[in-house]
Amino acid sequence: MKKLTLVIIATITILTSCKKATTDNDWLIKNYTKREVQIPMRDGVKLFTAIYEPKDNSTKHPILLNRTCYSIAPYGPDFAPLMYEGDKEYIKNKYIIVYQDVRGKNHSEGIFADIRPFISDKTDGNGNIDPSKTDEASDAYDTAEWLINNTNNNGNIGVHGISYPGFYSTMAALSGHPAIKAVSPQAPVTDWFRGDDVHHNGALFLADMFGFDFWFQYLQTDDIRNGEVSSSDIPNPSSVLHTDQYSDFLRIGCVKNFTELMGDSVTMWNNVIEHPDLDDWWEERNVAYHLKDIKPAILVVGGLFDAEDCYGTFETYKTIRRDSPSTEAYLVEGPWAHGAWRAGQTPFFGDIYFGNEIVTEYYSKNIEYPFFAYYLEGKGEKPSYRAKVFDTGSCQWETYDNEWPMEATTPVPFYLSSNGSITTENNDAVVSAKYTSDPSHPVPYQMVPRASRETQYMLEDQRFASQRPDVATFQTEALEDMLKVSGEIVVNLNTSISTTDADFIVKIIDVFPDDFEYPDSLYTYDNGFYEYTIPPMAGYQMLVRGDVIRGKYRDDLRTPKPFTPNQKTTVSFKMPDINHTFLPGHKLMIQVQSTWFPLVDRNPQKFCNIYKCSDDDFQKADITIYSTSNVVLPVVNNN
Repeated sequence: MKKLTLVIIATITILTSCKKATTDNDWLIKNYTKREVQIPMRDGVKLFTAIYEPKDNSTKHPILLNRTCYSIAPYGPDFAPLMYEGDKEYIKNKYIIVYQDVRGKNHSEGIFADIRPFISDKTDGNGNIDPSKTDEASDAYDTAEWLINNTNNNGNIGVHGISYPGFYSTMAALSGHPAIKAVSPQAPVTDWFRGDDVHHNGALFLADMFGFDFWFQYLQTDDIRNGEVSSSDIPNPSSVLHTDQYSDFLRIGCVKNFTELMGDSVTMWNNVIEHPDLDDWWEERNVAYHLKDIKPAILVVGGLFDAEDCYGTFETYKTIRRDSPSTEAYLVEGPWAHGAWRAGQTPFFGDIYFGNEIVTEYYSKNIEYPFFAYYLEGKGEKPSYRAKVFDTGSCQWETYDNEWPMEATTPVPFYLSSNGSITTENNDAVVSAKYTSDPSHPVPYQMVPRASRETQYMLEDQRFASQRPDVATFQTEALEDMLKVSGEIVVNLNTSISTTDADFIVKIIDVFPDDFEYPDSLYTYDNGFYEYTIPPMAGYQMLVRGDVIRGKYRDDLRTPKPFTPNQKTTVSFKMPDINHTFLPGHKLMIQVQSTWFPLVDRNPQKFCNIYKCSDDDFQKADITIYSTSNVVLPVVNNN
């Protein structure tokens, strides 16, 4: 298809979408009312809440609540445009839709706290509720109580939210309010040190945190939105981006320089800097410790290629199944980016075609709405699966009746051999690879330099990394039979380094056959997706899972430990689950490297407080990988 045709198709798509949104909004205004209220909490703080209610009062309606720190604009009489594809099913079925600014954010009163710690005992010591002991669970409880008594409802409340609102959803599940019957934490923030957003195994996710903290602290406020404060009057870290993240972040240098750019007022950033190791401050904010005796039904939703909260989705579900076994809990994991299941997903993600059953409309109609409909309306059937997880290799949904990860797997170690091959047989302890990690020339996490972090890096072609001398690459021969892997990955690196610290990034990659190509028909508008340039898929090296550990935390995240230079050391860590079939003719590739920039901040490769060190502390490190190193994959048994 010619470029002109592409432009015409894209334009038609945009115009059609705009017309449809206008039509839907007109219908909403005709059939719904909107009111804004300040709902009082037990301590007197009032939370700003927008309530969209059906005009039809002939029957009582279920309530669907979303609590967010990201604003419930538009404020005033205007209706929220129906940009969120997932809400349409609820509006068609006459739900009461409720959005709320959480405590201390936007139009709500009070003081905001990042991942406000859960208070398990809210009594005063005499068995009475202490109104001063508030958390996000108590705010959800008080909101639910007000809504039950002040709307035309059927007595049933559902709660949902993505990312930070996913955390608020989890807190609502812990509130204990009897009307909250079903909750869907989606990509929920769960543990900001072990995984999720801020850190992975102690390594700072610099690209995400630098931009997010500034936006969240400064730009995402009423003062800026209402013009009371000009964005030009406050420090603007984004002003340092002149070309691309890789070049500009490298020019800025060490984390201390980023802290100076951020200023003194960005609370979350400063908390991260002041708590470089896993300590009580982080543990108080670890949601997983509190997922016990949960009464509502739970639908945990996430993306297998979620760059922000892949860890939190799996951890939330697994912890509920372990610590709250009587809870009716379900897991859904698709080949999605962060939140894409509710808006914007196409049959393609990046360069990979997954099919029409991953698009937003399919998810909302076939997965999310039926869950809430059963528990809030008594309509339809209870989910027939325990887990519904997409296979990102065979490109099909799979359902698991008993549990995830599935039991019929065998942990198979895949060893990194000295000739660059991968074997399932244990090797003698010889050197399999050597590379020099140079923080002044770090390995980029994406092939094309960009101004911001894009979601498709989670499954992007890794051929650019394979060509780097500071990336150790191992692969199998072309597979004769399919290799299906389902569950958590365990990395065991036997290594020695010439310095006292280093990071280790391990990537699991699916190498496509040299003659692989998608049929042209997949790229046509008639198939529901407008065409773009077809990438060269022959030999494509699809990232299936990649993750990092900061080496000094190899034994304990609480107690960093230096390496002894040139002494053989074991570095082990876990990576989030995958569900992927390596098809016949494909190859399994494993890459090991020590920089992943600027996704992960640069380790100076010297044992120190990285957040306080200077540019002079950065040094090269010679990394040796021994052939006893292995990656343990949960291989699905064929019988």
